[in-house]
Amino acid sequence: MNDAYRLPVTRWEATENSRAVVLAAHGLNDYSNAFVETGKYLAAHGITLLAYDQRGFGGTAEHGVWHGADRMIEDLNTMTALVRQRYGEQSLFLLGESMGGAVVLASLGKAPLQADGIILVAPAVWSRASMPAYQRLALWIAAHTMPDRPLTGKGLHLHPSDNIDMLRALSRDPLVIKPTRVDVLYGVSNLMDVAADSARQISDHTLILYGLHDDIIPRQPACRFFLQLPDNPGQDLTVIFYANGYHMLTRDLQGEVVLADITRWINVRNDPAKPPLPGNKRIEQVCGEP
Repeated sequence: MNDAYRLPVTRWEATENSRAVVLAAHGLNDYSNAFVETGKYLAAHGITLLAYDQRGFGGTAEHGVWHGADRMIEDLNTMTALVRQRYGEQSLFLLGESMGGAVVLASLGKAPLQADGIILVAPAVWSRASMPAYQRLALWIAAHTMPDRPLTGKGLHLHPSDNIDMLRALSRDPLVIKPTRVDVLYGVSNLMDVAADSARQISDHTLILYGLHDDIIPRQPACRFFLQLPDNPGQDLTVIFYANGYHMLTRDLQGEVVLADITRWINVRNDPAKPPLPGNKRIEQVCGEP
């Protein structure tokens, strides 16, 4: 990066002539390994994927430390420019999963993204406006009194995926962060505030994917975001809901269904003559359900 900080990059080159390039940003406590199956699938379908470890995660320096949303946004922009330079005239798409999706969204308010489209997989848009007052207060107090205290999700009974074997492998991976510092959680909350308020800034060529079993970014805050999306008739914006999907959509047991949708959407962007990828439910239907 421009301050000499190094971000590890993993690359899955298309097995045939690459038709497009995807730059992927991972979620909280994860790293580029999150995109192994995505990278293999896209590469087999003529699309190159590059994933990088964001600051404080994976194989980067100061593992487990929050470096700030502005720095992460600047890294995304720098990485985008580097990939543009490396891959020339190929179409470039940004894929943000969870926290990575929040970074992509937050960057929209800083400067236009130099990409041909964005893909948001279970974007982290749980803003404070969707949190109960006691939760906001507890987070503020903890962040300002014991910022380096590690917390776990033990006892919360969250289910990020139905792929149990994959979750067990993550629990054994030393590069996946388990206990999370309070100041990191506070920083992510700040990032999600900005991301959630960026809905109206989404432009053409955007794909948003969300699983209806997602309890990491629950339906209420997700719907608050979805209902603020632009509704222009000509808007090239596709939202797909997965009835059996969890938070880790591309790694769920039905992950290949999600990857096929991403691949088809990218192919349509490269060839407008192909039929568009339809959303499978109206936002009003999903957000009106209990």
